[in-house]
Amino acid sequence: MDADYALLARVVEAGSLSAAGRQMGLSPAMVSKRLARLEARLGVKLVHRTTRRLTLTEAGERFHADVVSILEAVRAAEERLTGDGQRPAGPLRVAVPTSFGRLHVAPHVPAFLQRYPQVDLRIELSDTFSDLVADRIDVAIRIAPEIPAGLIATRLADSRRVLCAAPAYLQRCGTPEALKDLADARRHRLLAADGQLPWRLVRGKQAVLVEGSSHVRTNSSEVVRELCVGGVGVALRSLWDVSALLAEGSLLRVLPDYEGSLDVAIYAVRARAAVEAPAVAAFVAFMAERLGSARWELG
Repeated sequence: MDADYALLARVVEAGSLSAAGRQMGLSPAMVSKRLARLEARLGVKLVHRTTRRLTLTEAGERFHADVVSILEAVRAAEERLTGDGQRPAGPLRVAVPTSFGRLHVAPHVPAFLQRYPQVDLRIELSDTFSDLVADRIDVAIRIAPEIPAGLIATRLADSRRVLCAAPAYLQRCGTPEALKDLADARRHRLLAADGQLPWRLVRGKQAVLVEGSSHVRTNSSEVVRELCVGGVGVALRSLWDVSALLAEGSLLRVLPDYEGSLDVAIYAVRARAAVEAPAVAAFVAFMAERLGSARWELG
């Protein structure tokens, strides 16, 4: 295996020539020299260098993705040869939606690390969908109606969603009696994070669409929940997020004949690779074990 391939992967992971050099015991000048040598041999520029940051060119992004797959395949082959292939170890980067990560992933991390102490886990919290290859994400938890065909997805749990509002809001604005009431901006306010409207609802076999705009614009699903609890408006929320609030009466269900479309579920997704790393397989299986038995019920 070309050692400069591994150097490129380390530079991208570290984010700078100097950081990669420290990790590899090389001077920044030597790292730069070897990277330039690789670019000269390939006849293409791989990296844009500035004083503050390092970014891959378009060709560099494609080549880096291939290099990572090659290095992973070699590592997996060596582990199979030495008998270590079944032991999850090494770096594992996971991307999780902010609220779901805090409520339903973080509490399970201690048990995962106790079971697999050699895994070097990093958790990224974000309510946007990461580019798994570009962001070097090993596993992403996604709550979505479908997963792109280019990714491998494991369904972890259902994600049942209901309309709800705070008692103070309903006392002030009245309880909606029909979906058309939600469309009356003079009476009711909708709350949703960016990209979550329109709402796709079902009642039995009937599917309906609720158009509108959020009274407060935000990219945070957690902010939507807190605004809803604070009496600002009506929201469509997942039971994994609000079941406890419904049980204690901080939120009340609205239009209970309707729910969010049932095709939305919770998935663990990862990019296709020649060989799946043991740490990735272990994390997906562990979360399927923990979340598969979860039951977020109405209060």
